[in-house]
Amino acid sequence: MLNQVSEGVLVHQSELLRNNTVVVQGADGVLLADPGITGDEMACLANDLRGLGQPVVAGFATHPDWDHVLWHAELGDAPRYGTARCAAYLRDLRSDADWEARIAEGLPPEIADETPLDLFGLITGLPAEAAQIPWDGPTVRILEHQGHAPGHAGLWVEERGVLVAGDMLSDVFIPMLDDLNGTNDPIEDYLAALRLFEGVADDVDVLIPGHGSVARADEVRARIEQDRAYVHALRDARDPDDPRIGPSAKPGWEWVSDIHAGQAQRFGGSRDRDGTPG
Repeated sequence: MLNQVSEGVLVHQSELLRNNTVVVQGADGVLLADPGITGDEMACLANDLRGLGQPVVAGFATHPDWDHVLWHAELGDAPRYGTARCAAYLRDLRSDADWEARIAEGLPPEIADETPLDLFGLITGLPAEAAQIPWDGPTVRILEHQGHAPGHAGLWVEERGVLVAGDMLSDVFIPMLDDLNGTNDPIEDYLAALRLFEGVADDVDVLIPGHGSVARADEVRARIEQDRAYVHALRDARDPDDPRIGPSAKPGWEWVSDIHAGQAQRFGGSRDRDGTPG
């Protein structure tokens, strides 16, 4: 089901991981960001768009995680864009003869048989200097950073006051850092991404995270600060006071604490106790 969150911007949320597919209406059709995650859900999305008389004229993947680069034949054959780094990562992945088996092994077992991979990851990389998505609709600025995943991009639809955050600023997922980006400091990569979002925060009316609840203007800075506090605690090897993990986690999302435990082992204490970078 599509829900309008701002003028000309709608959201379709998946059942299992609460992925938010973002629909931005343009002159001749819609821009579709991060569709997913089961075949039935994508077919339902396509049906909803047909009911609105809105064909898909462009797609965009905010980053190369499996649940953000899916597609369904019923959505059509519009160009599917991503950043150059996102597209390059997916090309490398698909060049492995066993890529499909590797992706299938990592799918949640509840939906492993329901997630089509035939159109997985077929993303066209935009030029590295591209500042916006090429399409006939509201200007959608690309806010590229290296927090969470290679070539991750937020989308800023300024005319609508909408920030699409990808896998950041969620009320159900803690910040998930990426140590495969080719940099030596995934902590700083993530903090830099938060500063990038902070640069538009005062103008945001609606924040759409990759997973979880849509936030309104008065919640945006709180989401940024919550993510920053978690990353600082991780860096300093402190136990984070974060409602997304531990006893206060949302029912059914207790497993996010396991993600934290793994990150604490990999990234915890990247700064010495006296504050000196370690």
